[in-house]
Amino acid sequence: MLRKVLIGLLAIFVLIQFFRPEKNQSEGISPNDISTKYAVPASVQTVLKRSCFDCHSNNTVYPWYDNIQPVSWWLANHIEEGKSELNFSEFTTYPPKKARHKLEEVAEAVTDGWMPLSSYLRIHQDAKLKPEEAKLIADWANQLRSQIQLPAGETEEHHH
Repeated sequence: MLRKVLIGLLAIFVLIQFFRPEKNQSEGISPNDISTKYAVPASVQTVLKRSCFDCHSNNTVYPWYDNIQPVSWWLANHIEEGKSELNFSEFTTYPPKKARHKLEEVAEAVTDGWMPLSSYLRIHQDAKLKPEEAKLIADWANQLRSQIQLPAGETEEHHH
């Protein structure tokens, strides 16, 4: 009986390997990428690419274990969640109020240390932000935020 169950589970495991989510990878820089409209210094871009873009852009660098189901489904879901919160590859599509709010969240997230996620850092140690890198990202986000003008008559709510 146990042998039949194990064979059945193995068959299911083999079958699910054929059902793969679409990869979050695109060619080149998106026309809506944050860098197409706003200044992103090379030092900031390097840190964003290493520590943020896997979940917050249209270009994920996938680990080897992404080729194993159901891991790739879990990763795809995680990436979709991250992109729905903030997508640097689509940043210029955000209205000014949303863009300013997202930049405020970026500064808070890196300053308070809840981004990158600890679950991500367990496997991607190189993504961990050094204090000076967190300050670099926070300063850039705050400075960029101050440059984005709200349309006349629109005010900003503060979420603290």
